[in-house]
Amino acid sequence: MADRSVTPVGASNAPTGGMAKRRKLLGSDGWWPALFVLPLFAGIAVFYLFPIVQTAYFSFTSWGVFGGATFTGLDNYAKLLSDPEVARSLVNTIVYTAIVVLGVPIGIVFAVLISRPKLRFAALYRVLFLMSYIAMPVAIALVWRMMFKGDYGVINWFLSLVGIQGPFWLSTEWFALIAVSVVGLWIALGFNIIILAAGLRGIPPELYEASALDGAGRWYQFTRITIPLLTPSIFFVLVINIIGGFKLFDLLYILLEPSNPVMPKTQSLVFLFYNESFVVNDKGYGATIAIVILLLISLFTAIQFRLEKKWVHYV
Repeated sequence: MADRSVTPVGASNAPTGGMAKRRKLLGSDGWWPALFVLPLFAGIAVFYLFPIVQTAYFSFTSWGVFGGATFTGLDNYAKLLSDPEVARSLVNTIVYTAIVVLGVPIGIVFAVLISRPKLRFAALYRVLFLMSYIAMPVAIALVWRMMFKGDYGVINWFLSLVGIQGPFWLSTEWFALIAVSVVGLWIALGFNIIILAAGLRGIPPELYEASALDGAGRWYQFTRITIPLLTPSIFFVLVINIIGGFKLFDLLYILLEPSNPVMPKTQSLVFLFYNESFVVNDKGYGATIAIVILLLISLFTAIQFRLEKKWVHYV
């Protein structure tokens, strides 16, 4: 007869002691999930977290022209608070970001238009709008720079047709910032339209059918159904647009060029960081500006996520 062991009533086959704690920590799959995720976390630590920590340390130092860091405490932050260039660059960055964010309501209108049922060539329209976003920023800036030329640019030519003498856009204070902002809005518009159009496709069509049976018009459907249910996509593009606005550099650099006399009055925070770090070679002060940019982006993003619950509606 085979030997059979009987488990007493109340006994448990579960592991006890250290083995149970280890399984609780690692889960039933052991170390394998962590092993596969380790390269990702290693890349984040090396290419993202370490540079942030290093930049934060550099912000408390002063660098000579030929290198060599000297710890100076909060001197860089004290200098930053009294630096008029920082204040002007911050205002320029906020103005640029605000103008770019105006592309969100414009994107909503275009997204609704290209998402109409039975619209011919709808896919072609999406591709055309997306091209402004996927094109190289340098190539876009070079084309727009020729268009904004004060003497032979196509924009001033169109204005002359209606009797308006156009300014020298890229060499006049504030006009230069407006020109850069318009190009930034145009670039972001394609991305906004594609994301918002995808959000529109996620709205159940039954809601429109039911509201139409109740006598609701298109404006009522747009304001009471489309906009509320599109708020998740609107929230997403707002976050992306604001972050992109605070990172303004390449578009400004190519459109205006560093030698432009109006550049000091039109520069963004990122351009000021570049100038202090790599032109003036004050890497400690440049690191301080970089930390301020990081804190501002984090602050605005946190505020948006804080306010999300009050106006974002999910299906």
